Amino acid sequence: MKDVVLRLFAERGVDIEEIGRIVYELQRPYSDSISLEQCIESVLRVIEKREAQHAIITGIALDMLAEQNALPEPLNSIVRRDEPLYGVDEVLALAVTNIYGSVGLTSFGYLDKLKLGLIGRLNDKEKGKVNTFLDDLVAGVAAAAAARIAHQRVGDAVDNGVAGSGSSGGVAGRGGSGREGASPSASPSPSASPQVREAASG
Repeated sequence: MKDVVLRLFAERGVDIEEIGRIVYELQRPYSDSISLEQCIESVLRVIEKREAQHAIITGIALDMLAEQNALPEPLNSIVRRDEPLYGVDEVLALAVTNIYGSVGLTSFGYLDKLKLGLIGRLNDKEKGKVNTFLDDLVAGVAAAAAARIAHQRVGDAVDNGVAGSGSSGGVAGRGGSGREGASPSASPSPSASPQVREAASG
C-alpha cells in the first residue's frame, strides 16, 4: 500500500523530497548534524505506517471526488470551498500526526498556521483543483516525521547520559521554542495490538 500512497502523492503534485525539506526546516534549529536525507528517510518511514496510508488514501479520494462533483451535497460544496468551520480535514491528518505521539501536535499546528513550502502551494487553490485534505495530510506527515526524529534524538541522549539539556529533541512551534519529545517507551508485549507493535517498530 505504500506504493499506492507514493503514486497518489505523485499524481497530486506532492514530492517526497519537498516534505523532507519541511521536516528539515522543523528540525534544523535543534541539530547541527541533521541532513535532508535523514528527513526524507523519516518521511518514508511515516508513510510505511498503516494508519498513515489509510488516512492519506481516504483524504485524497475525497479531494478527487469533490473535484468531480461526485460527493453528495452539501458535502461536495463544503469540501470544494475548504469551508473554514469544516475541521474534518485536520482531524483526519491528526491520525498521521499522532503516530509518533503527541509531540507532533505542536509541529502540526505550526505548519497549519504558517503553510511552509509545499503546504502553502497546495493550500493555494488552483482553478478546479481541490486539496482540502491533501495540504493537511502533508503537514501531518511532516509533523510525524519530525516527531520521529525528535524521539530518536532524545533516546540517543538518554543512552549517552546527556538527557535534560532542553534542546536535544525539539519540535517547531510555540514561538520557535523547542519542546523535547519523550523518550520511546519499552517494546510492547507480544499481546499488544498490531497497531501498538507497528508504532513501536519505528
